[in-house]
Amino acid sequence: MDTIWVIVIVVLVLGVVVGNITLLKYSAKFKFPTPSKPVDDSKSSDRSAGNSEGKKRSNGFDDDEDDDW
Repeated sequence: MDTIWVIVIVVLVLGVVVGNITLLKYSAKFKFPTPSKPVDDSKSSDRSAGNSEGKKRSNGFDDDEDDDW
């Protein structure tokens, strides 16, 4: 293998490694937003059990018990 190609490959690998390290440093500065009011499912389900018979509340997850994994 020609030495030029070896140098090109080494430079590309070092570029990817340095780029990933700088991306990790940059993304570590971000803060996740905190919800203003925590959701307590036990209190809200007791309170709204009689009012919402036909409504299904969604919390963003698939809560189906009949999933065939």
